[in-house]
Amino acid sequence: MRWPTLPKQSARYHPLTAGPGRFFRQIELPERFPRWGNTPSSRSFNRRSFRARAHCVPRLTGPGGGVIYAPMKSRKRSGLTRRTFLTCSLAAGACLALAPTATAADLNQPPPGFIALFDGKDLIGWRGGDTFDHRKLLAMSDADRAAQIKKWTDTMTQVNAKTGKPHWYVENGELVNDGFGAYATTEKDYGDFELLVEYKTVPLADSGIYLRGVPQVQIWDSTEKAKFSLGADKGSGGLWNNSPGAPGKDPLVLADKPFGQWNQFRIVMVGSRVSVWLNGKLVVDHAIMENYYDRQTAVPKLGPIQLQTHGGEIRWRNLFLRPIGGAEANKILESHGNAGFQPIFNGRDFTGWAGPVDNYQVQDGAILCQPGKGGTIYTQDEYSDFAVRLEFKLPKGGNNGLAIRYPGQGDAAYAGMTEVQVLDDNYEQATGDQIDARQAHGSVYGMIAAQRGYQRPIGEWNFEEVTVKGSRIKVELNGVPILDGDVATVKEFMANSAHPGKDRKRGHFGFAGHNDPVAFRDVRLKRLE
Repeated sequence: MRWPTLPKQSARYHPLTAGPGRFFRQIELPERFPRWGNTPSSRSFNRRSFRARAHCVPRLTGPGGGVIYAPMKSRKRSGLTRRTFLTCSLAAGACLALAPTATAADLNQPPPGFIALFDGKDLIGWRGGDTFDHRKLLAMSDADRAAQIKKWTDTMTQVNAKTGKPHWYVENGELVNDGFGAYATTEKDYGDFELLVEYKTVPLADSGIYLRGVPQVQIWDSTEKAKFSLGADKGSGGLWNNSPGAPGKDPLVLADKPFGQWNQFRIVMVGSRVSVWLNGKLVVDHAIMENYYDRQTAVPKLGPIQLQTHGGEIRWRNLFLRPIGGAEANKILESHGNAGFQPIFNGRDFTGWAGPVDNYQVQDGAILCQPGKGGTIYTQDEYSDFAVRLEFKLPKGGNNGLAIRYPGQGDAAYAGMTEVQVLDDNYEQATGDQIDARQAHGSVYGMIAAQRGYQRPIGEWNFEEVTVKGSRIKVELNGVPILDGDVATVKEFMANSAHPGKDRKRGHFGFAGHNDPVAFRDVRLKRLE
């Protein structure tokens, strides 16, 4: 779908202010309102006849929705009476209400930077799927996986005996499902992305959108009283499979449109963090999407988009996706929840830091451990409970660590509360050395193992947040919670080596270098004391 913009002549005026010889009436529009097939565009319409038709609007807004502006002749010049003004206003509203819907030719045209997941013609690029752990599907043998996918896909084209149509079919540029058959699932897997979707459904229907194969952004009938106890009255858009009371479980506002109208989703997913806008209203705000299949494990790094079938007809159109790269993802993560974080590294020198600073250098605003050198550098200030945010970049096989409640001397992993490991996720492959699970990136060194597989490629910056509160440590890497552990409960240690400092209540924060040129930047800390 192509999105027209405001006429240049309208951009000069405040929407409710009279400009030279013109008035502008502001009319609210839903987000991503399509160009109507018979509505005059900026390229071709007769301005004289246009004004004669109650001053209908020559152009609509762009993808952000908002307002349209109806230019009208000055009252003084045209003798426009109050009655005529009101009549024109009502007629303009009638133009909006009676305008035809977008034609198939207008649909499914991606905005700049997006790709169309559905071309409006067929199901190329889609396969069948179900509520099935994507990790388990990938773990199958090639033959078993192909057989399972074929079994799902075959159900999509089975004919419904009542309608005489397949469970999934294309009609007027819309992807239609009768409520049965396997889920329409993208053949390709996606990581971080922005997803735009329009849908229209019927009373009592229940559906959803699976992100990376994980359920789900909920779609249902917000008027169905039988499901009010499940949260239907709160509306669509929530991460319904999150735990009760968890952020994102219920939408922040009721934003569903009446049946018969198209709804528009905008979904941004970075790591496990999901934000959802429904019809221009924020309904989920940067919430962690729980892994329905194993709540102790984060959602996969990659996975398909799935359109759920659940017993009621649903129509889809304008399914567009834009991959989000690492740099943009880091900015998104940094922009949320950043209140109270203060820089502890100025990006120029080691003012406020102690320890073997000569073994490090500042390069392009980042702290860089010099090759072949190391040791623990640390802040002059001490902290008890805190959260720290930073970006780090690893070389192949790189090794470093975050010193937590460090006493200023000794090995940070043992004399301090701990060292939160910073290590190439592919360390074994890069070096040929084997490591204990409690040495992997994000682990509380030698005590609690973190989940692996969520780093960005070598040479890219990663975003990490570590929260230390009492004896509990949480680590979130690139928007994915990879560790949540309590050192007070640890009884078994790697190599049976005790950690005498693990119960420290206060200490410095620092970097524990191990000879590799690992870089850190944008280091910010918030006291939680």
